[in-house]
Amino acid sequence: MSATKSAAQSTAPATPSPATTTPAPAPTTDTAPQHLTPRLKLTLAVLLVAQFMLAVDFSILNVALPAIGDGLGFSLANLQWIATAFALSAAGFTLFFGRIGDLVGRKRIFIGSLALLGLSSLVGGLAGSPEVLLVARVAQGLATAAATPAGLSLLTTSFAEGPLRQKALGINGALMSAGFTTGAILGGVLTDLFSWRWAFFINVPVALAVVLIAPTVIKESRPAIRPGLDLPGALTVTLGLLGLVYGLTQAGEYGWTHPRALVGLGAGVVFLAAFFLVERKVAEPLVPLRTLGRRTVAWGNVLGLLAFVTETSLVYLLTLYLQKTLGFSPLAAGISFGVLGIGTVVGGLAAPRVIARTSTLTALVAGGVVQTVFTAALLFLGTTTEASLALLLPATFFGGIGNMLVIVGFMVTATSGLPDAEQGLATGLASMSQQVGITMGTPVMSAVVTASTAGAATASAIHHGVTVAIAVNAALVLLGVALAALFLRGRPESR
Repeated sequence: MSATKSAAQSTAPATPSPATTTPAPAPTTDTAPQHLTPRLKLTLAVLLVAQFMLAVDFSILNVALPAIGDGLGFSLANLQWIATAFALSAAGFTLFFGRIGDLVGRKRIFIGSLALLGLSSLVGGLAGSPEVLLVARVAQGLATAAATPAGLSLLTTSFAEGPLRQKALGINGALMSAGFTTGAILGGVLTDLFSWRWAFFINVPVALAVVLIAPTVIKESRPAIRPGLDLPGALTVTLGLLGLVYGLTQAGEYGWTHPRALVGLGAGVVFLAAFFLVERKVAEPLVPLRTLGRRTVAWGNVLGLLAFVTETSLVYLLTLYLQKTLGFSPLAAGISFGVLGIGTVVGGLAAPRVIARTSTLTALVAGGVVQTVFTAALLFLGTTTEASLALLLPATFFGGIGNMLVIVGFMVTATSGLPDAEQGLATGLASMSQQVGITMGTPVMSAVVTASTAGAATASAIHHGVTVAIAVNAALVLLGVALAALFLRGRPESR
């Protein structure tokens, strides 16, 4: 999408059902703010702090899992459920809670979900048994599934389409990616210096601050006429996403041919097929197929999915490489990703300028090419520490810049050029692509490593498996470049 789109659709409430909604008049280009006012800056700060915290939550427990297992008595086989319980609820319920936000108000859902996140984090930190911890993780995932689309919707409806929204999305994207990296570092620091419980407790004061400040600075956003709830659609898409995420996590743990993986993936495909059949017939669908059929929405979300799959899973692969091949401690491995975090911040800040001076398509293609080149450079990682870090650090820095160009380009593409009544759906779909992409990446690449090592756990076998997975990762990024060049060229679609 070009960055020169009109700013006329920034603040009116949104719902996925334009046929039954009378949206509030959108501001014209003359009346929409063309710069960040003090109130908008405060609104942006609150939303960004919340989104950063949600991103941190995805990775903060990764390096703490062994310590949690020892502390609460998790068996090795059940340890992965600490991550899976969160991933299932976070990815599976995103579209459903996005629709609930349309019904009751996104501000209300945003604040309520952050209150739930703070409470569930407190319970998780105080947990004395595996059962209590898993319940807390499910609640954290549900809070994330509700807060992420609500926060993104509040962001896009608070800022006019064009430079202001691109700037806000750029900062948001940079902080999301930096948050994922920060989580890996912070989890190691807190676990080594204090206790794994602080990986939960750190959310509590942040969530409390947002819950107290948000009501006074964020404006409510909801449809002028309350839409109906497509229960069959919500049920089938939720079950479909749950099935896919469960199948992928089991494939990463046990291999693609394991019955759990096959049953989960098969059930996910069946329920998603049923979802599309439901959406063709109901009067007020959860996801109108005419919206999903737009090039910018459909292909933009595919590119977003690939962007999150590749970069988040690369962190997993390099963590495996650093610890199992080079012998780094969890803390040292986490700190090594600080350079990647800096790269993502630089990319997020640069992306709006690239889009403004060229086009969104240019940002998508250029970012994908940069990410591909520097991901492929990691194929030359060796087994000696000094030489490997001399390659890994600059490659992850520039790869992070490229990835953020793609992520911001995806966010702009998937949420621009749409009527106000479809903005809520667009942000819900973008949030779902983000959540599912983050969830899918690690099990997919883990399965590639497992297949490549044939069960061997030596340093050289891990090095070989990681190298094969990095090649797959680079190929997926290059696939995104090709899809963008093929399907997003030409004039923007009309409304």
